[in-house]
Amino acid sequence: MRNIKLVEVRSEIAAGTRGASLGIDALKIASLDKKSDFFTQFEPINVADANNYLWKGNKFPHAKYIDGVYQVLKNVYSSIESLRLEKKFPIVLAGDHSTAAGTIMGIKAANPELRLGVVWIDAHADLHTPYTTPSGNMHGMPLAMVSQLDNKECQVNQPDEETLLYWERIKKIGGDQPKIDPQDIVFISVRDTESPEDFLIKKHEIRNFKTSEVREKGISQVANETLEILKDCDQIYISFDVDSLDSSISVGTGTPVPDGLTVEEAIQLNAELIKDKRVCCWEIVEVNPTLDTENTMAENAFEVLEVTTKSLVENF
Repeated sequence: MRNIKLVEVRSEIAAGTRGASLGIDALKIASLDKKSDFFTQFEPINVADANNYLWKGNKFPHAKYIDGVYQVLKNVYSSIESLRLEKKFPIVLAGDHSTAAGTIMGIKAANPELRLGVVWIDAHADLHTPYTTPSGNMHGMPLAMVSQLDNKECQVNQPDEETLLYWERIKKIGGDQPKIDPQDIVFISVRDTESPEDFLIKKHEIRNFKTSEVREKGISQVANETLEILKDCDQIYISFDVDSLDSSISVGTGTPVPDGLTVEEAIQLNAELIKDKRVCCWEIVEVNPTLDTENTMAENAFEVLEVTTKSLVENF
């Protein structure tokens, strides 16, 4: 059996709405409601967050709380690197999606010689930078961080010197080189992008399987095509943002978007992709129970988590 380690990252500092730090505990409550013993099966490790920076107020309009985000990313990076060096398989439960950058940095640092592919199941492309962001929320930037992209061709903001100092530091966590090639990203269900991100998607020929295509082709074909695009990668990391689900079922997340996946589609997709032996880490992010009176999102997300983990264990 794969040596699974649960990694809990209760960071919400990079999200636009508060409450994602409570997502992990919402998943645990959902597991109790389902009478599942999932959380007794794996020993979790907790990665220190920097949510206390939220009390200090934000000094960086084009990269909100970037000083705190930098701290969290370093923490996540070193935790994931250690686990990968020990040949553990991290299943990451995280709050805001910015921490995915730290996960990727850690995977790459443990095996720098291996080419890393990314499957990004999300409503958003998360390719913004301080130069292009419309909101300043850094959960929209992780893929730019790990690809060391600034996207100055599409610059709309003038970030100050201190912001850029932190931005350069973040891009260099785990070594001063891109951790992934943007061409080694596959998007699934990305549907809410801004023009600077569209520019990068086109420039780097990043494949995006829209929700309609997932339905037309079926889950197994989309999974096969995704893995075929990444055929030259030695390792694959899958990041599942719950806002990839349709907004009718994803109220319990900070940025719901219509025309997303159903829960069943998300379950089948993740369970299928994780069968590939190159997958070395899987992650679920952005459950926010404060936006959801019935804990519905966490219950749906927990189902994805449980079935995906089962598929991982059974197909080792």
